[in-house]
Amino acid sequence: MPTVLRIGGYRFFFYSNENAEPAHIHIQYEKALAKFWLKPVAYAKSSGFSAHDLSKLSKLVEDNQPILLEAWNEFFSR
Repeated sequence: MPTVLRIGGYRFFFYSNENAEPAHIHIQYEKALAKFWLKPVAYAKSSGFSAHDLSKLSKLVEDNQPILLEAWNEFFSR
């Protein structure tokens, strides 16, 4: 479960067995989890985050999309 990025208390990661799915990122903050697609950036699902939190997370994913996609592609091209 590679961690790609940490911003504040948010951990951005993906699972190493998810290469059959389109590029995406999971975000964890304490017990809350969210998933966003990366191409294009879009909300997929979540539990424990408020609508306000998800809006903030969407912006963070958009701002860091190149880094997140690069990490995804590098990991799964092995």
